[in-house]
Amino acid sequence: MRIVKAMVGAALVLAASAGFAGAKDWTTVRIGIEAAYPPFNGYNANNELVGFDYDIGLALCAKMGVECSFVAQDWDGMIPALLAGKYDAIVSSMSITDERKEVVDFTDKYYTNALTFVAPKDTGITDVSPAGMAGKILGAQGSTVSAQYLEEQYGDADVKLYPTQDDAYLDLAAGRLDAVLADVGPSNLWLAGADGACCAFLGEAVVKDDLVGIAIRKEDGDLKAMFNKAITDIVADGTYKTINDKYFPFSIY
Repeated sequence: MRIVKAMVGAALVLAASAGFAGAKDWTTVRIGIEAAYPPFNGYNANNELVGFDYDIGLALCAKMGVECSFVAQDWDGMIPALLAGKYDAIVSSMSITDERKEVVDFTDKYYTNALTFVAPKDTGITDVSPAGMAGKILGAQGSTVSAQYLEEQYGDADVKLYPTQDDAYLDLAAGRLDAVLADVGPSNLWLAGADGACCAFLGEAVVKDDLVGIAIRKEDGDLKAMFNKAITDIVADGTYKTINDKYFPFSIY
């Protein structure tokens, strides 16, 4: 899912200054989560954490036999907070990118994402290529692969970035954007609700193989191995499918 150079730059400073020594006794694991990206993570009416990422995190901790706690963190600060020791792993729909891998390590994927445009139903846009979107006003959540993709590939469009995904959707519904590029899961949920009645998916996914993993500090290879085994185990025993089917009518693995 979801990268800008400022985010990684701050993380590089922390990585250089942080001093985590040796292997740890992983009886407890603290997990960072954005809690603002439904259906992957968020809060319910009782202010309790919910979502695909949250359920996957719980299932992985159960397989590893460790006690887990979750720490809510704004998206822009996710990697710096990991390196500063605020938590031990990020289970929050974070895409595995080369730039992020400069400062953190990643587990194997726990789902595969696609990036797709959403636009008003009455849009006149028929071509979602960079040439077809030239001059259009396009939105995305900042510090995400969608934002990076728009900035790198859609240079002839007016790209606007937002603190949260909901902010981008709100401007789209209000007519201030021609289209939003986002992960297919959150867009599917938003389009199914009343706020998304204005809009629909536009064209085919522009990115279809965005792998999402769990971010770990580079020195915590033992924890990475634990998570990788747990991912394999929950896929094999059907736990993953049960969680997947709770949120999506198709497999996202």
